[in-house]
Amino acid sequence: MALKKSDLYSSLWRSCDELRGGMDASQYKDYILTLLFVKYVTDKAKSDPSSLIDVPAGGSFDDMAALKGDKEIGDKINKIIGKLAEANGLEKVIDLADFNDEEKLGKGKEMQDRLSKLVAIFADLDFRGSRAEGDDLLGDAYEYLMRHFATESGKSKGQFYTPAEVSRVLAKVVGLGPGTRQDHTVYDPTCGSGSLLLKVADEAPRGVTIYGQEKDNATWALAKMNMILHGNEDAEILKGDTITNPQFTEGRQLRTFDFAVANPPFSIKSWSNGLENEYGRFEYGRPPEKNGDYAFLLHILKSLKSNGKAAVILPHGVLFRGHAEATIRKELLRRGYIKGIIGLPANLFYGTSIPACIIVLDKENAQARTGVFMVDASKGFIKDGNKNRLRSQDIHKIVDVFNRQIPVERYSRMVPLHEIADPKNDHNLNIPRYIDSSDPEDIQDLHAHVQGGVPDRDLDALNGYWEAFPSLRFTLFKANRPGYSDLAVNVTEVQQTILDSDEFQKFATDVRSQVGHWFVTHRPILQALDANTVPKDLIAQISDDLLARFKGTPLLDEYDVYEQLMTYWHGVMHDDVFLVMNEGWLDAAKPRKAIEDKERKLSETPDLIIGSGRSATKYRMDLIPPALVVARYFADDQAEVDALNAAVDEASSAVEDYLEEHATEDGLLAEAMEDGKISKALVATRLKVARHEEADSEEIKALQNLIKLYNNEAAAKKIAKQAQSVLDLATLRKYGDLTEAEVQSLVLDDKWAATIRNRVTAEVNALTLALVERIQQLGERYAKTVGVLRAELEELEAKVAGHLADMGAK
Repeated sequence: MALKKSDLYSSLWRSCDELRGGMDASQYKDYILTLLFVKYVTDKAKSDPSSLIDVPAGGSFDDMAALKGDKEIGDKINKIIGKLAEANGLEKVIDLADFNDEEKLGKGKEMQDRLSKLVAIFADLDFRGSRAEGDDLLGDAYEYLMRHFATESGKSKGQFYTPAEVSRVLAKVVGLGPGTRQDHTVYDPTCGSGSLLLKVADEAPRGVTIYGQEKDNATWALAKMNMILHGNEDAEILKGDTITNPQFTEGRQLRTFDFAVANPPFSIKSWSNGLENEYGRFEYGRPPEKNGDYAFLLHILKSLKSNGKAAVILPHGVLFRGHAEATIRKELLRRGYIKGIIGLPANLFYGTSIPACIIVLDKENAQARTGVFMVDASKGFIKDGNKNRLRSQDIHKIVDVFNRQIPVERYSRMVPLHEIADPKNDHNLNIPRYIDSSDPEDIQDLHAHVQGGVPDRDLDALNGYWEAFPSLRFTLFKANRPGYSDLAVNVTEVQQTILDSDEFQKFATDVRSQVGHWFVTHRPILQALDANTVPKDLIAQISDDLLARFKGTPLLDEYDVYEQLMTYWHGVMHDDVFLVMNEGWLDAAKPRKAIEDKERKLSETPDLIIGSGRSATKYRMDLIPPALVVARYFADDQAEVDALNAAVDEASSAVEDYLEEHATEDGLLAEAMEDGKISKALVATRLKVARHEEADSEEIKALQNLIKLYNNEAAAKKIAKQAQSVLDLATLRKYGDLTEAEVQSLVLDDKWAATIRNRVTAEVNALTLALVERIQQLGERYAKTVGVLRAELEELEAKVAGHLADMGAK
């Protein structure tokens, strides 16, 4: 079976569970990533004779797998890794984790069992058919682990990882693309685990030459492994402190590169400790002794060729702090080196929760630059655990707007240099000075409160809706006086009025039709999925077309539509595509037995269960859920089962209603209750006793009625269960009869197309509900004028006075 992304993720995280407890995430990541590396290069060497990694005899993962239960497993794993490291010049790179460390892994049998289970998890993974080079499955897995390690490592140790979403933004705005040559260079002076460099390199289809430097020894080793896992064995990743000991030099000068990206440590205080040679980096001013943000920025600027480009993540403070930093900022702006600034949401990064920004540097034609393009993307994110994360739509919007220099109200604009240099701004680049992204204030209109009516100003603010539904405004509102309107329908009827309008019906139909046309256009390439498909190229093609089709649609934000597709892609569709690529349509659709491994605490939730009890067989349907097969081929049978289940509900309700009436403290069934509870067995026992004692006939009759109701319920459940079992068996057998064309139709039309259409339609419904809520809010806000409220108050005061008089109060 092909290795799906979701399966790989769950396997890797189970491997982490085996190590959790003896060490923290910053330590056990070294063990997991080392095993992942050895397993991958072993599998790759089997399927690719030209692999640049030599796997020697006694230095493979297979040698590890043979150690299960071995008393010396830890020491022998170290020796296997040592052989692999020696054969490839990877000493002090892949051999940093000690698999014989009793403090971390336990002593004797504990270590033996723990490592045996750990190796067994990796033994189940097969990367030979994973097409990692086409879809970067392994790279995604590595990134998945890095993200989780960063999350668990806490504030001080999460700095080795730049969130993938932020990396994608940097990669796409720095300027690499189809025209980038293989001999073009990209450099990261604080490369961490290398994830940012790899994301940037991924933007160059023909390849690019990678250079990086990392200060921390363990993180440097991660970067070296990461490069090899991604097929960039030739990347030059060097060790050392970039500011005090830069490794990429040519004599007394820094080496220069075509592109640079970086996520330096924020506001580091010790940046100049041991600094001897400045390499001409601080010609525009020396950064403050206690803050190294500009030290890294100036290092990167100096490391660029005369037409070089860079994108750097820095804290927002670099945009507006004064003194030495203000002097440097002014000099960079005067020379036109700053092309743009992108403000990011707070709490994106693992080392800090403060908001950051991306500064885009561009030396090409710098003297001719007349402005700085600013983007305020601080509000586009989704909550993900205790961090914020950029969504697919946020990434796409930032990149589209920045690369095309598109001005968007309250989001982006080109700010002229003369405006930045104006004395009132004095080269301060704080984004809110130039872009007001705050939500418009919801103003209370005093005239409307006094005289009634909804202000037309508030209705004009809903102009996007009136563009989509041109006559709806006049259906919902009528003129009151100049500048004010009244609701023409009752406030409780607003929603139904909108839903019933021809324009809304047409709009919803048009949206569904647009999605339908889009899917029909791309159905042939989806149907033609095979082993040569590159999933990331496929989704880029179809998602960009969906985005383009909705650009001119009023009311709907095309990026919201795009997000619906991308969320489904990441959650379901990618795994489906991967299965079909690796197994073909028919084999991918075959049911398989659900995995149940008690020893490894692994149990899959079944999609279908045939039989019951110990003889039950549990099945998983990875590609086609049983509900789709039932809906298409057994709709009548399902309707019958639904009817039988409805009969069960009716019978159960009859039991509940009867108990509610008679199973009370003084009721006819009181004697059958035990500890406030009642059951069929208790009722049967009480009936036997009641008959023997010749108890009250009404009680005996009630007991008999309840037993009859219980029997009716049991009979209904039995019939429904039998019908469900027959349907389940027929469904299972149908999978074996499906043709390739039927499988394709079920997946393409009934699953993918239908889901995406429903998701986009849900966007329309959500927007409509927002309109309803706003209109109801405005209608209720101004429904009663001050005069009406005063009259009501006077009436209530009169009633209170009357009550007080009746009570004898003066």
